[in-house]
Amino acid sequence: MILSKSADVKELVVKSIEGKPMNGDLLVKPLTKGDEMTLLEIHYQPDVGAPLHVHSHESLAYVVKGKVKMTVGREVYILGPGDVCRHPEGVPHGVEGLEESIVVEIKSPAPDIATFLGT
Repeated sequence: MILSKSADVKELVVKSIEGKPMNGDLLVKPLTKGDEMTLLEIHYQPDVGAPLHVHSHESLAYVVKGKVKMTVGREVYILGPGDVCRHPEGVPHGVEGLEESIVVEIKSPAPDIATFLGT
């Protein structure tokens, strides 16, 4: 796919990630997938997020709107608009909305969304 318009992409309601249950419904838009990467738009509500989990891919998370808490390994970060955090492959990480937030994530290599998101 060369072009993706957010308005045309259906939101997925995610109930678990890597088999671990969410503490609320997370909305994810899989905007596009290339040969080596995937781009997701993730909508967080306050106190809702992904529990600590591990992937076999790397992620870059860019906060577009709101405020989120990201845990990477033993470190905890509070991020706002314009902030970026890297989730290295194989390192436990989690994200929680502190307020209504939108985060864009790039994942590489491109994972099969169905293998780690429980919808």
